[in-house]
Amino acid sequence: MKKQGSATIVKHTGSHYLLSELPVWDPFPAVIRGKLRLEGLKTTNPVAVGDRVEYAFDSDNATMATITRILPRTNGIIRKSTNLSRESHILAANLDRVFLIVTIILPETKLAFVDRFLLTCEAYGVRPVILVNKMDLYVEDCLKEQVERFGQIYREAGYETIEISTRNGSGIDRVREMCRDSVSLFSGASGVGKSSLLKALDPSLNPKIGDISVSHLQGRHTTTFYEMHPLSSGGFVIDTPGIRGFGLVDISAEELSTYFPEMMRVMDGCRFKPCTHTHEPHCAVKQALDEGRISPERYSSYLGMLEEETKYR
Repeated sequence: MKKQGSATIVKHTGSHYLLSELPVWDPFPAVIRGKLRLEGLKTTNPVAVGDRVEYAFDSDNATMATITRILPRTNGIIRKSTNLSRESHILAANLDRVFLIVTIILPETKLAFVDRFLLTCEAYGVRPVILVNKMDLYVEDCLKEQVERFGQIYREAGYETIEISTRNGSGIDRVREMCRDSVSLFSGASGVGKSSLLKALDPSLNPKIGDISVSHLQGRHTTTFYEMHPLSSGGFVIDTPGIRGFGLVDISAEELSTYFPEMMRVMDGCRFKPCTHTHEPHCAVKQALDEGRISPERYSSYLGMLEEETKYR
């Protein structure tokens, strides 16, 4: 009798996959049926780590399963590789939360990148938590002020922000506890310390740890494939390659402001609907900006995305 069942994709290496029937960790290899795709979604990868799938073995002695169906997703992280690209890429699916790792220096994580990532989390129903890593480096007053301002911007916007250091261990226990009994994605730009963080969370893991390119102050890519790991303390974590850009997918100019939580809290007060929150009179978002309830940095990011979506749609 042919063996079949449902499982979760725990590793993606291009054309081959590893599946495991979570919460049991017992990975086995699989390939995907040639024309299997998700309806209505054009992506470079039909399935991603975290996807739940149905599989079958063609014979009793087969060692390679075939993925026969992709089960409906609860959420996912999807991006375009470039702003002009029409193709999208699924980073991971069915997540309990996403940890976005940022650094103030070595390398500097740009706020525009952070805001694009957070907007994508909002759009696709994923809960984000921001981890400010390498806190042991921020000893100068100017750097401490940058950390304080960063935290203020995103906490006031409504996001949980945790300061951590993989070198001295600060904040690691809190992150480890949040990962328990859940599936968490760790992402960020190259060089922010994703692999070091995974190693700190569970010393038995052996992710590749890279260094920083001195000439460009950019991190070198260390993770090649998307992969899930079990934590000895409980839960599962997904490591991703470092991301240098984050293009938005299927989000119209009219929708953009609805994915900024601080704008959503006040936009019902706008006189005109829809309101772009740029030139219209009696705009509640612009009033909140003037009163300091919306940060100028976040509003600037919104304007940049708005201009881009209007230009290229």
